[in-house]
Amino acid sequence: MYAVTMILMSVSGAYSDSHTLRYYYTGISAPLPGIPEFSVVGYLDDQQIELYSSDVKKRIPVAEWMKAHNDPGYWEKTTQVSKRDEVLFKQEVKIGMKRFNHSEGLHIVQVVTSCELRDDGSFTGYQQYRYDGREYMFLDAERGIYIPTMREAEITTQRWNSPDFRMGERVKYYLDNVFVGHLKNFIQYGKEDLERRVRPHVKVTGRETGAVIKLHCQVYGFHPRAVDVKWMNGEDEVPSYETTNVLPNPDGTYQIRVSAEVTPKEGDSYSCNVDHSSLEEPLLIRWEPPQNSHLVVVITVVSIVLILTSVIAGVIIYKKKKNYTAAGTSDSSSDT
Repeated sequence: MYAVTMILMSVSGAYSDSHTLRYYYTGISAPLPGIPEFSVVGYLDDQQIELYSSDVKKRIPVAEWMKAHNDPGYWEKTTQVSKRDEVLFKQEVKIGMKRFNHSEGLHIVQVVTSCELRDDGSFTGYQQYRYDGREYMFLDAERGIYIPTMREAEITTQRWNSPDFRMGERVKYYLDNVFVGHLKNFIQYGKEDLERRVRPHVKVTGRETGAVIKLHCQVYGFHPRAVDVKWMNGEDEVPSYETTNVLPNPDGTYQIRVSAEVTPKEGDSYSCNVDHSSLEEPLLIRWEPPQNSHLVVVITVVSIVLILTSVIAGVIIYKKKKNYTAAGTSDSSSDT
């Protein structure tokens, strides 16, 4: 379940000048060694910025630039809010298990709250509820109501959308007036790091297995994290059979590998297309098959055969000469 949680928390996509603030609230039905029963993880775009866990009982900065937060009471206030959320999440997990008819076992409830600030200055909020990795309801931020995506959430959404609760309207107000304010502040704090641009390095390789060629495009050393990598055959995109997650490097840059399996035909030309915010134009790195690889193999085999033939012929001639010499010596002795 922890692995599922981390996968759900991953952020990916092609480059954009917009910025997104996301918080992942995660509660599990039973504590596990090394995994907190409740946690809050904050991300600005692809970068983790802060963390709260039921083990530490404290909201702490993760990104170095978040330590320079100019509101001295921010960490204390958010710590108290997270402690209250921890108590609420224990109930949310129990309610979730009851709704999904689970009386025991390891189960997880996760709430994702986010806000995107677009290039043109507009913004939109979003909130999603997940149970065991599957969405069961979300907030329609335009209308301020919750929409069930599973029947197990219908009771909750009916109550939250009722005139007595109006939960969606309250969350919408928070996203539009408070949450987006945090996003704008964080962008200013991390401006230097967020605007850092490092061009990617690209290496393409191919391996033949019969008629099939496995193509690999390794892209590494780039920043920021968002990147678009794909294999192309001329103007046509080649479906990828394997793509790794975007992984961090020790120096703060990132790497990714995209692979494809192809059966080349005459006229095919394969290239790796890389689009990143550090580039004025996308990179197009062509894969060149080894020159005359089959001819090299043929020449090598022929050479080996010729060498073996020469060795065998030499051995035969040597033995014949030896036998001839021995026979001649014996005849001479007999005559004498």
